[in-house]
Amino acid sequence: MNERRVEAQPPDSESTSYQLTGPETTAAGIPAVVSSMRHTIGLAGPKKALTLLRTLNQKGGVDCMSCAWPDPEKRSVAEFCENGAKAVADEGTLRRAQPENYTVEELSRQSDYWLNQQGRLTRPLILRAGSSRYEPIDWDAALDFIAQKLKSTQPDRNLFYTSGRTSNEAAFLYQLMARRHGTNNLPDCANLCHESSGVGLNSTLGVSKGTVTLYDFYQAQVIVIVGQNPGTNHPRMLSALQRAKKNGAKIVSINPLPEAGLSRFKNPQDYMHPLQFFRPATQMADLHLPVAINGDVALFQWICRRLLEENKQEDAFIEAYTTGFAVFRHAVKNATLEGTGLTEKQVTPLVEWLSQTRRIVFCWAMGLTQHVNAVDNIKAIVNTCLLRGAIGHPGAGVCPVRGHSNVQGDRTMGITTYPKQAFLDRLGQHFKFHPPQKPGLDVVKSIHAMLEGKIENLICLGGNFLSACPDTERTAQALKNAKLTVQISTKLNRSHLVTGEEAVILPCLGRTEEDGNQFVTVEDSMSIVHRSQGKQKPAGPELRSEIAIVCDLASRLLGADWSLYKRNYDQIRSEIEAVVPGFSDFNRRVRHPSGFALPILPRQGIFPTQDGKAHFSPLMTPDLRLPEGHFYMMTIRSHDQFNTTIYGNDDRYRGIHNKRRVVLVNPEDASILRLRTGDQVDLFCEHRRADNFTVVTYPIPPGCMATYFPETNSLVPLEKTAHGSNTPAYKSVVIRLQPRQ
Repeated sequence: MNERRVEAQPPDSESTSYQLTGPETTAAGIPAVVSSMRHTIGLAGPKKALTLLRTLNQKGGVDCMSCAWPDPEKRSVAEFCENGAKAVADEGTLRRAQPENYTVEELSRQSDYWLNQQGRLTRPLILRAGSSRYEPIDWDAALDFIAQKLKSTQPDRNLFYTSGRTSNEAAFLYQLMARRHGTNNLPDCANLCHESSGVGLNSTLGVSKGTVTLYDFYQAQVIVIVGQNPGTNHPRMLSALQRAKKNGAKIVSINPLPEAGLSRFKNPQDYMHPLQFFRPATQMADLHLPVAINGDVALFQWICRRLLEENKQEDAFIEAYTTGFAVFRHAVKNATLEGTGLTEKQVTPLVEWLSQTRRIVFCWAMGLTQHVNAVDNIKAIVNTCLLRGAIGHPGAGVCPVRGHSNVQGDRTMGITTYPKQAFLDRLGQHFKFHPPQKPGLDVVKSIHAMLEGKIENLICLGGNFLSACPDTERTAQALKNAKLTVQISTKLNRSHLVTGEEAVILPCLGRTEEDGNQFVTVEDSMSIVHRSQGKQKPAGPELRSEIAIVCDLASRLLGADWSLYKRNYDQIRSEIEAVVPGFSDFNRRVRHPSGFALPILPRQGIFPTQDGKAHFSPLMTPDLRLPEGHFYMMTIRSHDQFNTTIYGNDDRYRGIHNKRRVVLVNPEDASILRLRTGDQVDLFCEHRRADNFTVVTYPIPPGCMATYFPETNSLVPLEKTAHGSNTPAYKSVVIRLQPRQ
């Protein structure tokens, strides 16, 4: 019986000495340089900071773990962004965590920022049944303990979760271990983010990935960026957009919030060239459309209607390459902008620009993929793309921008609960076993299964399961219901504190750290596979690589000798080559300084759907009406965080300093509610609540509000998920506010 009194959520008390300076209108520049240096030198020291940054995103160096934006062929000396610098500094910190010095109850009462600031985990720890304090355990004992628990349980009562940080090699072995054990229970962080993109794209274009390359951005004449904040979440994308602007592209931002990165951008690289030092910041978006939360389907339906009314469809392309056009055309004939918060006058320039060219790139991120109708959001973009024939030629296509450095690669390696039969057949044939055929449990289904007592053991290869998931208190109860939870981690987080009856922490090498003379590989957002090799001395002598941990566990669990994989990662890549399409001659090609591109057939105008055609989709516009006094809330990241990792308590671009428990409110809505900036409120979604939030009036559409992730994940209902992808609806949570008494 798990009776530890741990807190699933960070404390709701914060410093009262916060500051509001108003939103910034320019991204990067000198403030980004100063912030990068402050974080890296402050955490890693001057000498280590220099060596960390010198190899980041360089050929033969370390692939940044903070996003999956591709590297240009010609790299600058400083090929990193502010958030990349924060990520490597966070991993390269000189601090060392000692959670065994506290009870888990004591640790759980600290903020997520405090937990992360404790530093690197350096030795295996176990939390035994009935105890509230971790204690050291040696590697062999820890792995024996975990393997015994897994072996004594039916395979489908075990879960194998994966974070998008995991390398291709570790991910491939991890899914092989799980399937040889007998289960497809391989939930991963993609279930929480771009699963909707994969489902929407696969059903319309026949692939679950983007179709563009970096060079398509340089050749595009219109770039439409929807539900994405590149200045914070993918800052290196701004350099590509800047080059596109120089080449004459129009850039359109569609997002409820105005964001500094799509307003103006001062490239920090300018400061390395005397002639460019004083060059003014680049004006980025030619048009910003502040769409209301979840108004995207209605917006794109109306855009398509207008294009059709002006006879701007690409008839030859539609006839040769698509199906379903007639039904789609009928579906949009009465489309309106109701629910978008936009006027025809605001949107008409975008319609005009789209009508004048086929060289159009559509980009998006979580602002589209985390709604109940998220898959339809993706299909709405594909409809617009197909209508203009904006795919299959240079300067055109679709681009779901991934936020974790190898989340796309992990899926390519087979980390999925719904593997394709062809993949299972190749896996079984090559390794001479019969892979399980029953679909596994994704993240949301896994939480339900744990709540129902159907899961005994959870292994997490990276990540922060508790804080990343919706409905925090119910997710916490699900974890407490497990017999054993295992975290393979570099830093302390809340998932180490809210655990099963027993818990084990297995500390692993970070990506920046040397692993003998071995390297690993990753796949970026544009399907480029390339190497990554750490150069830093490991944070502690007991650390093992993710690959070594998986191999040592698999050897015990399966009774097979995987030591060859540990000794020689080329052997793993040879196995991948035999199973995964597109990886022929893997070991030779990945040693090319820039890696190699996986084949994405729609780039060539080939659509691997069942009928060989790209599919138009007739869509229903969602009903966005709300009960009186209720609002749509979306969760967002601050500029001082990466996913659930909190680097600091500031959000510089939005002008919010030393505070995270804020709710951004439209000024007119605040007036109606008789609220002002600085007022304290509690937030409610049905019976769920999140207390002690500070109102900040902000330029967000009426009826819409925004809060930081993960502080308000507790309000996201576990049952509110996207149709078709089961991704939680973090971006359209119906809430009401109540002044704090």
